[in-house]
Amino acid sequence: MSLRQAATAIAASLFLFTAPAAAAANAFAAPGETVTVNPTGRLAPDGTVTLSGTYRCTGGTGGVFVSSSLAQKDRRVRHGIGGTRAVCDGMEHAWTNSGRPSPSTLKPGTAHVEATVMELAAQGGLPLPSFHATQQQEVTLTES
Repeated sequence: MSLRQAATAIAASLFLFTAPAAAAANAFAAPGETVTVNPTGRLAPDGTVTLSGTYRCTGGTGGVFVSSSLAQKDRRVRHGIGGTRAVCDGMEHAWTNSGRPSPSTLKPGTAHVEATVMELAAQGGLPLPSFHATQQQEVTLTES
């Protein structure tokens, strides 16, 4: 596993454990920091889900990622759908995350997605999550 893959896996894992804190992220986001989710996601025959959108952030000094998760039917059962390295230069950028939940019980139709721009900032020597922006919304999963 490469260093980049390991960092992405850590960011995605931290997202799943810190999702409740992400709900407060917009209250602390700097003006102009945003993340959006496209209204349609793709579901491949092998169960791979692809989600996308845009983000804008500023001042990231550590490793910054766009993480996403998805729930269908029971919102308590969330599936992490990848993580993308983010550039916090104040410009709008596109993001795309893909992942194959296991076991995959996802079906085409409505799903609830949460996307978060999260920074792993060193505090006391440990990388801890700091949130730039979050978005929750319903999307439609379509077969691809």
